[in-house]
Amino acid sequence: MNKIFLAGLLLALTASNTRADIDHGKKLHDEQCTECHDSSVYTRENHFVASREALLKQVNRCELNVGAQWFKEDVDDVVEYLDKTFYKFK
Repeated sequence: MNKIFLAGLLLALTASNTRADIDHGKKLHDEQCTECHDSSVYTRENHFVASREALLKQVNRCELNVGAQWFKEDVDDVVEYLDKTFYKFK
């Protein structure tokens, strides 16, 4: 097979597998995050998460605090869920 074709196919498969899964993020969120708080922390007026980068850092901190032992993809899924559902960063 053509090496360029194979490289393109590999790149396409990798890209499709790295997209965040909002449904999986919601499931993880509902199983772990609601043990400590409800969704009001995301909607309160003075929440301190002001960017997607800050959201990623916060999700990582929370994941470590509860000992969830998520993979990077799991964290990304939860960040995507929270961003699309509550924060709506651009």
